[in-house]
Amino acid sequence: MKRIVTIQDFSCVGSCSLTAAIPVLSAAGVECCGIPTALLSNHTGFPTFYSIDLTDELAPISDQLKREHIDFDGVYTGYIASINQIEHIEEFIRRFRKPGDPLFIDPVMGDNGKMYAALTDDYPERMRKFIEGADIITPNITEACLLTGRSFNPCPTLHETKEMLRELCGFGVKFAVITGFSEKGQLGAVGCFDGAFTECLTPKKDVACSGTGDVFASALLGAVLRGADYPQALEIATKFTYAAVEYPAAASDRRFYGIHFQPVLGEYIRMLERVEKGQSDG
Repeated sequence: MKRIVTIQDFSCVGSCSLTAAIPVLSAAGVECCGIPTALLSNHTGFPTFYSIDLTDELAPISDQLKREHIDFDGVYTGYIASINQIEHIEEFIRRFRKPGDPLFIDPVMGDNGKMYAALTDDYPERMRKFIEGADIITPNITEACLLTGRSFNPCPTLHETKEMLRELCGFGVKFAVITGFSEKGQLGAVGCFDGAFTECLTPKKDVACSGTGDVFASALLGAVLRGADYPQALEIATKFTYAAVEYPAAASDRRFYGIHFQPVLGEYIRMLERVEKGQSDG
């Protein structure tokens, strides 16, 4: 069984970040270890929240894991709260990532055309440096624009999206995926690997849930680790995220707490099993 370490924040209440990554990757049959960059009482979509910054704890945690000779089969990063944290995580990667181990970066920086308020103006440039050489990245449209230095366009054409993907792969990324692409009433993701493009779109739902990007990224990584190729993994992650977003239609009171992915984990597992058997997950 593969052991992955994911480094991102932890919300005591709310389906996002570590509380999404750990169960989704576990459902994929992966041992998922979490290192929290911050501890939040509840996710930031609530009117207020309490948080504890854990930047100063990252190095001692890394040292202790090294003393115990713990190793991992890959590194997955989510929201990183500062440039200082990026530098700590880069050092962690240097110490623990073995040749051939996947590096999966979800470059969480913003949404709806705005960078998150806690981040500094020089953060996108530093994140651009951080993603160099990553195996997989999963920015949304806002983050892709920030990484490529483009002005925000909420609805880029497929051609414009492919141009951004080419540029992202030019940073040394093996498989770049842009989420939140919309076209003709559909919403999904577009990916680029080795100059070839793949896309998967589902009906667009008028539903906003925190944690959709975290669930998508975790499902994509889980599928890859389970043996799916990149196009298959993108399709599985897109369809699983859609199923989770669609589910709150019967539980609208849950939307505020984040994406309700738990009831559809069984479908995610079945999609992974079909790929293992060489069947289509369509």
